[in-house]
Formats: sequence, structure tokens, C-alpha cells
Amino acid sequence: MRHLTHNRRGGASARSTLAVAALALACTLGLAACKGGPGAAEAQGKEAKDKASEAVPVEVAQATRRAIAASYTGTAPLEARAESQVVAKTSGVALAVMVEEGQHVQAGQVLVRLDSARAELQAAQTNATMRKLEANYARSKQLAEQRLLSANDNDQLRYDLENARAANRMANLELSYANVQAPISGIVASRSIKTGNFVQINSPIIRIVDTSRLEATLNVPERELATLKAGLPVQMAVDAMPGKTFAGKVDRVAPVVDSGSGTFRVICSFEGGGALQPGMFGRLRIDYDNRADALVVPRAALLDDEGDPAVFVVRGKKVARVPVKLGYLDGAWAEVRDGIKLGDQVVVAGKTALREGTEVQLIGQNPPREVAAAKPATQKQ
Repeated sequence: MRHLTHNRRGGASARSTLAVAALALACTLGLAACKGGPGAAEAQGKEAKDKASEAVPVEVAQATRRAIAASYTGTAPLEARAESQVVAKTSGVALAVMVEEGQHVQAGQVLVRLDSARAELQAAQTNATMRKLEANYARSKQLAEQRLLSANDNDQLRYDLENARAANRMANLELSYANVQAPISGIVASRSIKTGNFVQINSPIIRIVDTSRLEATLNVPERELATLKAGLPVQMAVDAMPGKTFAGKVDRVAPVVDSGSGTFRVICSFEGGGALQPGMFGRLRIDYDNRADALVVPRAALLDDEGDPAVFVVRGKKVARVPVKLGYLDGAWAEVRDGIKLGDQVVVAGKTALREGTEVQLIGQNPPREVAAAKPATQKQ
């Protein structure tokens, strides 16, 4: 009986030892599982993050429809259609200067009055000589009719009278030069004399500019000769007034092409008398055709490939290089005649880092699906 009791106690002890060992093994495995679980999740999140970091961030825009114009652009300074350097046709002291800079004058208006005393005396002297010869010639005609004077003497008196009349006209013309007149209507742009100055003959003293109409001359490549015609509308912006545009038209076209530069002259005209002034630098745009519903993309989407225009189109999570056929270029827009369709997303920023099939991440839009799924696992850590 004692032996049996001892065996029973020994069996219970063995079973207890096995249970403790099994519990310890389970705890060890549990701890190992706890360590392995977070590590695997962290590795998975890191792998997803690395994969997402390989995607190139880009900005895109959709191909849309809008009105677009075919145009030629260029730059040119504004010039007055008429301008005159007023010169003194005789010498003398300026007794009166009758205009100021900025004043509007009419053609024929007296601008400066010079000392005319010498010219007046010359005119009076030639006039007296002319009157005397007129009286002599009148008497000689009567004598010649009565055959009391030879025809030769009569002709000599007539020639002397004609010479005296010419001298008198010359003296009166010289006298008129004492009043310096405006040859054209316009604005006094500059004045180089003051009252009391001595004026030399043929010296410029006043500059007049006709600002009623202003012109800008473009030197246009000969390939545009068939498209640019007189009467086309012109839009101009000037550096002096940013944000404002001024309307004009093509006034005339000089169709002769310069053999040296390969260009011809296109003269655009604008109404003056307002904010526009001669000398301002203008940026001109001549529209020669319009399309009301053209498929367009931003010009920033075009790749810099000469003779082979193309764009990067986002398809899924990658980009494809798509050749396109371009139409008109209008400011920030480019018309696409073939290659893409309405709604296609084209890359406008980040193009330099792209190749065919490059994976991209759209800036400002939802990230790729696998990256979004990886982030919660990372946050749980």
C-alpha cells in the first residue's frame, strides 16, 4: 500500500512538471510572436514608404477646350507719325519766344519773332527801286509807241524792272523769316532758345511732335508675309503702364523683303493724344485668325524637343510620352490638333525628371492606394 501511494504521488508530480514546462513554452512563443508582429508591420510600412518615395512628384493639368487666336507678337518703340525740327531761316536776336514746352500749336502759328529791322530796310529799299523802274518803264512804253525810243532801250528798262521786282520779293521773303512759324500742328516737345538769344541761320530751335496718331514699326520674318495684312487688329501693352492694353490696327505693310535680314516692315497705328506718348516701348500682338472651340493644353506641358512636340500624359500611376500635333500658340496656351483627347492629364511641372513609364505622384491629389494602406500600420507602431 505504501508503494502504491508513493507511485501515485510521483505521477502527480510528473504531470505538474509537464504542465509548467508547457506553460513556459507557450509564454516564450507568445513573447516571440509579440516581438515578430510589430517588426513585420514596421518592415512592411518602410517598404511601402520606400516604394512611394520612388514616385516623382509632378503637377498636372487637363486638356480643355477654349477659344484661341493665331497671332504674331513683337516689340517696337512708339513714334510720332509727323515730327518737325523748326529751324531759323535767317539770323537775328529773338525778340519774343511765344510758346512753351508741352503747348499745342497749329500749323502756321508764329513761334518766335526775330529782330527784323535790317530786313525791313532792305524791303523798303528794293520797293523804292521797283517803283522808280515801274514809272520809267511806263514812260518808255509811250515813247516806244511814238518811235521816240528804240526797242532795245525799251527792252532794257523792262528787264531792269523785272530784276527789281524779284529783288523786292526776295527782301519781303527775308523779312517774313523774322517770324518763325510752325510747319505742322502738334505739341512743342522741346525748345532750345530763350528771349534775347541770338539765333543763327538754319539752327534748330524748337521741336514739334504730332501726337494725334502714333506708329510702331515691326520687322517681321518673311514667312508671315501672307498672313499679316492692313486692317488687322493690334493689341499693345507698354512697360510704362503695366496691366493696360491699347487697341490699334495694322495701318500699312511694306511688302518688300530686306535681303539682308529676311524681314519686311509692318506699321501699326494707334490713336494718340492720351496716355500713349512717343518713345514708349510697346509689346504688340497682331491676331490674324481665331478658333472658338480648340483643344488646348498649357504651353508649360510641351517638351523642349525641337521639331518633335510631345507631352507627358499620366496614365494610371505612370506617365507616357505622347507626340502631339500642334496648332496655334496663344500666350500661355497651345492648341493640340492630334495626339491627346479632352480630359487627358498632362504634366506641367516636374517634366525634367521623367522618362517613359516613370511612376509619378500627383501633387495636391490623393496619394497612391498602397501608400495610404501602409500609413495606418505605421501609425499603430
